Amino acid sequence: VKNNSAIRMMFEEGKRLAAQYGPENVYDFSLGNPNVPAPEAVKNAIIEIVSEEDPIVLHGYTNSNCGYADVREAVADSLNKRFGTNFSFKNLIMTVGAASGLNIILKSILNPGDEVIVFAPYFVEYNAYVRNYDGNVVIISPDTETFMPKLDEFEAKITARTKAVIINNPNNPTGVVYDEATIKALAAIMEKKEKEFGTSIVLISDEPYRELAYGGVDVPFVTKFYHNAVVGYSYSKSLSVPGERIGYVVIPDEVDDSAALIGAATIANRVIGCVNAPSLIQKALQYCIQHDVTVDLATYEKNRNLIYGALTEYGFTCAKPDGAFYLFVKSPVENEKEFCEVAKKHHVLVVPGSSFACPGYVRLAYCVSYGQIERSLPAFKEIAKEYGLCK
Repeated sequence: VKNNSAIRMMFEEGKRLAAQYGPENVYDFSLGNPNVPAPEAVKNAIIEIVSEEDPIVLHGYTNSNCGYADVREAVADSLNKRFGTNFSFKNLIMTVGAASGLNIILKSILNPGDEVIVFAPYFVEYNAYVRNYDGNVVIISPDTETFMPKLDEFEAKITARTKAVIINNPNNPTGVVYDEATIKALAAIMEKKEKEFGTSIVLISDEPYRELAYGGVDVPFVTKFYHNAVVGYSYSKSLSVPGERIGYVVIPDEVDDSAALIGAATIANRVIGCVNAPSLIQKALQYCIQHDVTVDLATYEKNRNLIYGALTEYGFTCAKPDGAFYLFVKSPVENEKEFCEVAKKHHVLVVPGSSFACPGYVRLAYCVSYGQIERSLPAFKEIAKEYGLCK
């Protein structure tokens, strides 16, 4: 619990400083909470559904642990149209956000002592999800030049106990997008190791930021490149509804023992405690999918360009993000927590990279107002001067 609390602790510190100095004088880049409003279509769909649906049905339990069949069919049709896949509603399970989706897959496949590989830097709550089911996390060290997977280390660390590999694409905290060549290289290694050990290795792609990719960057759909791949998704970012907790898991027919996995995940969707995806937002989601509703990405891209351009001008070394809404910045000192404390003195709140298994860096969530970024730039420049990065 302590290890998972760093981001929230920084967020709470931001609220304390805002109360002391005024919110306009505190520059909180700690929490990845979308600042682009949900599209008007989301509100309209909810109002229409609440007004017209039978409330007993609407607010009652869904008739399946997988979610409404027509909603799942809408998701499947959308994926097939966009990515050339061949899913039906039977391949979809609606979940309480992406976190719930990852948990139901891990609960369905892990036995005590099984290993799950992750690539640093990574979302640290994966540790908790794996340990929920007595699995062990195996970390691939970060390549701080590219923040792409270290393929040699990955291949060396796969064992007969490796049950799953988790990737996050686009990545939190770096904003890096794993391209098609990278996915194919990962797939080739896993296929080789499956044959060597006579085991199945599930590639779990965690994709809540899929739609947040800039400049025409393509985010590959992994099920097209590896037979044993599943996808977990959340609409938290693409529709700016993180509080509604709605997402899905895709389990293709090509996955080893797919029917058994779908059956196990369906049961897990109930017994892990979340108990099925919320009914109302499922119905609203169906409308949004059928009408291609998404948030306007221009705001995030504009924010990215401003903060990346300014910080690199001030002498900071940053990984330029192709997706998500995070900037991963190299700390001017080895101990990035010391840098976080210095930044805090200037009312700038960032998250230490050790929270993502990548010490020496900090994460900035630029899903804030453009005005906040503008107001924060003098503070960032003073911090840069303090470390001798610029004059």
